[in-house]
Amino acid sequence: MRLLKYDPDDKLVLETFDLSENTSLEPYAALSHTWGNEQDEVTYQDILDGTASSKPGFSKVEFCGREAAREGYKYFWVDTCCINKSNSTELQEAVNSMFRWYQGSARCYVYLSDVKLDRDNDGYWERSFRASRWFTRGWTLQELIAPSTVDFFSSEGRWLGDKRKLRQQISEITNIDPEALQGKSLHLFKLEERWSWSNGRRTRREEDGVYCLLGIFGVHMPLIYGEGYDNARKRIEQALNRHLDLTIIGKSTFISHCTSGAAKASGRLDSCNDTALFP
Repeated sequence: MRLLKYDPDDKLVLETFDLSENTSLEPYAALSHTWGNEQDEVTYQDILDGTASSKPGFSKVEFCGREAAREGYKYFWVDTCCINKSNSTELQEAVNSMFRWYQGSARCYVYLSDVKLDRDNDGYWERSFRASRWFTRGWTLQELIAPSTVDFFSSEGRWLGDKRKLRQQISEITNIDPEALQGKSLHLFKLEERWSWSNGRRTRREEDGVYCLLGIFGVHMPLIYGEGYDNARKRIEQALNRHLDLTIIGKSTFISHCTSGAAKASGRLDSCNDTALFP
């Protein structure tokens, strides 16, 4: 796992921790955001080359570092540049570990690029908050659920509240049980309920519509980009049948989650037939 920090010369650098050797991690903050154009985001190579500040996405990295420092954290984690996505082995490990990495963060800062404050209209930010693109993306589901503390910020960097303070609004937006937002163990929620949390969320690659749920179900499996949504779904079902204790929900078989062709395209999960989850 890599974490960002500023060196004594105020230069942004990466530090690597070998978690397989039970390396002790100092507390760190994590950034949650929606990606813009991929070429605008700061990459791992940009950090190594010292060119990160030339990218439009650098402002989000700076924001996270600034908030982390303000709260006394030396380290922070940003998905775009702490993972070397050109290394397929590393990417596999990262996707399968990401839920735990967010869960292990001391704080998660959600930067909402499409939410602005209006000093003349106190209710404006909440309307734009409810309509934020962040709530429609597949990967941000685990970024909402996994960390114990999630703080939401406007595009100006103003604090809007944390997920406990905003749990009623978030529950209304996402249809997620407020108790799941307050740290109740995911194993206590039925599988079909956890699947339903992904309804209406989208991913750029159709397989990610399944891969983004690995941590929600506590499943570890290889990534096979190009296999398509159906095959990825079948594999997660098989993994759940092998590893999950289905007696929690009183069922013995996990069957097809989705039969609608619309749900298979572009990672769309909102056309799922939830009643098909169990016989």
